Amino acid sequence: MANFTNTQSQKQGYRLMNVQWSRWRKSPIFYPLIGFIVIFIAMALVNDNFLTSNNLSNVARQVSINAIIAVGMTCVILTGGIDLSVGPVMALAGTVTAGLMIAGFPPEVAVLAGLMVGALFGACNGTFVAYAKMPPIIVTLATMGIARGIALIYTGGYPISGLPNGFSFLGRGEVFGLQTPILIMLVVYVLAYVLLNKTPIGRYIYAIGGNEEATRLSGIRVSRYKLMVYTLSGTTAALAGIVLTSRLMSGQPNAGIGFELDAIAAVVLGGTAIAGGRGAIIGTLIGAMMLGVLNNGLNLMGVSPYVQNVIKGGIILLAIYISRSRDK
Repeated sequence: MANFTNTQSQKQGYRLMNVQWSRWRKSPIFYPLIGFIVIFIAMALVNDNFLTSNNLSNVARQVSINAIIAVGMTCVILTGGIDLSVGPVMALAGTVTAGLMIAGFPPEVAVLAGLMVGALFGACNGTFVAYAKMPPIIVTLATMGIARGIALIYTGGYPISGLPNGFSFLGRGEVFGLQTPILIMLVVYVLAYVLLNKTPIGRYIYAIGGNEEATRLSGIRVSRYKLMVYTLSGTTAALAGIVLTSRLMSGQPNAGIGFELDAIAAVVLGGTAIAGGRGAIIGTLIGAMMLGVLNNGLNLMGVSPYVQNVIKGGIILLAIYISRSRDK
């Protein structure tokens, strides 16, 4: 009788393990995590310098900028939208922040103004998309040019330097041994996780991407939440621009070129469906780390930047293919 009971318990244990494994495989972060582990191990094997503490610290610092931008991009893509303006908005927020400090404003006021610039551009994008019913790719393509143009007009095309030393803390400082950009990134991700997973707003964001019309018919004000996610995207882009400005100690009007593509890549590699409705903010962080490790490893190997673009493009296509296959 005891043997029979033990056998039944073992079978139940195996069933439970199979159920847990099946759920884990269906998780949006399963394939991104596997991909990150594979790339990390591959880079560690092909280059002896990859696992050094200085190099890993450098990777984490570089990842933080793109990862912060990707938070807002994740929320936008979850609703079925896209935001191509994050790179120029990042540059504009950084130059405005730098310019105000040069004009004599305290760093705190300048940083707040930079964040407000990003939020304003995001709100403009959201207004045109949500209330004017314009395609997000067209709206954000237009504001991408507008933001870049304003940044160049504001600076005359030249960097703004001579910033106060205290401002460097955001990009170069440390808190309990942890670099400030990494700490800011972690705080942003914790807040985003709470928003998307612990609040009704998060459920509405997922619902809009899953079926916008059904969400609207259920009484949810879709336009309001679309406006919110685009405003959030502009704000996170501005925050990333301010951190980058602090790290460089210079407001660069040409900063952020191509960053919108890196942010979208991080979101897609992180398992978020490009059509919206499915994804996880933790997956986006994994996707950003995957890109950072890949870039760093290829640089250490001396791979041409042109070849790197080809490799990254192929990986992104593979990620989209896997995502589409899972949706089917």
